[in-house]
Amino acid sequence: MFRLLTLTLAIVLLWGAAGEAAGCPRTTFAALENEVMCPVCGTSLSVARDAPLAQRERALIERLAAGCQTEAQIKDKLVAEFGPTVLALPPDHGFDAAAYVVPAAGGLIAVLGSMLLLRRWRRREQTAPGIAPAAGSTTDQLHLEAELDRLR
Repeated sequence: MFRLLTLTLAIVLLWGAAGEAAGCPRTTFAALENEVMCPVCGTSLSVARDAPLAQRERALIERLAAGCQTEAQIKDKLVAEFGPTVLALPPDHGFDAAAYVVPAAGGLIAVLGSMLLLRRWRRREQTAPGIAPAAGSTTDQLHLEAELDRLR
């Protein structure tokens, strides 16, 4: 029984090592079609079906995937051939990093501003429960009381 278990374990380990020894990453067109854009249509390659440039791009991806290229290598070749607009997401370095930084900073500013407003509103409610006394000089208050007495 122990020999059978050892033999099975050895076969599984060798099978995994043989698959890695082949060295071919399993990159497919389906894995990349939502990450790559058609330069003519400006839409995802999964949507752009009839454009000749999209078909050429599709063929290049399939040829590179069949040649055991990784996703990163395929994307690099697409950028070299079609330009940086072929990628659905902008790079995360240089000026293009603003596409990630600006929304995050805007969200942070909005959250901090909301917290500040809520804090002010809470303080205002704590200092003035009910109706606040009328502001004005004592003469104004005397005139107001006289008018109220006259109306009664």
